[in-house]
Amino acid sequence: MCRIARFLLAALLLVTPPTSASSARTIVAVGANESLNWAGYTQGTLEKGITFHSISGEWIVPKAKQHKKGEAEYSSSWIGIGGSCLDAACTLFDPTLIQAGIEHDVDANGTPSFYAWWEAIPAPLIRVDLAVSAGDHVRVVISEDAQVPELWTITISNLSTAAVFSLTAPYTSTYGTAEWVIETPVVITDDGGVQIGPMPDLAPVRFDNATVNGQPAGLIDAERMLMVDSDLSVIAAPSAPDSDRDGFNDCAYRGICPAPSKELR
Repeated sequence: MCRIARFLLAALLLVTPPTSASSARTIVAVGANESLNWAGYTQGTLEKGITFHSISGEWIVPKAKQHKKGEAEYSSSWIGIGGSCLDAACTLFDPTLIQAGIEHDVDANGTPSFYAWWEAIPAPLIRVDLAVSAGDHVRVVISEDAQVPELWTITISNLSTAAVFSLTAPYTSTYGTAEWVIETPVVITDDGGVQIGPMPDLAPVRFDNATVNGQPAGLIDAERMLMVDSDLSVIAAPSAPDSDRDGFNDCAYRGICPAPSKELR
């Protein structure tokens, strides 16, 4: 199957109408390491030989500025379980997704806005009462209760301000994938067409201290996912993993994205 035909099949299977322009969605895969809406690292159960019951990560909320004058632009940085590729070739997908992170949008006048959120697909994205700003150091943990299957706790901490949001909610997951990504939303237009929301110009997003099932994530190059445009030109791409393989830089509109040289503390 050619790459474009493969994308069309993935889009038909995975894209559902968002409740707002900035809703997060499951991956729209073009190929093994290319997506129209995600850039970062993803791990799958067929690749790793495990299922995923908890995930965590820390990152620095990026500055966001308008990439194209007069255009409203949308993006988020988040972690989640589900929604990505079960195998390294990206031919099988997990349709469930529980996720949490930070939105960083720019309106048509070029004014940026930031907020924290969580989502359990197919329910809509929910904003939370936790103030965040560019430059803040945030930590997100999503974990299933060890004694009560399908009961999840989501905690979003702003380590720069010591503010914390937490909730516990039921969710049925297939535990198939884990991911640390930046995303631009998939938008369903009024005429029923599929459109990828435009990405603002972001400062590199520094992810670190990533874990799955309580253990260091052990990221490898084969798990990198590039965000590409419809002509397959790269919009955003992660760096190689850092020295202890639990972090990376995620870069939009940059030809080079070097791996981090220091740990987040």
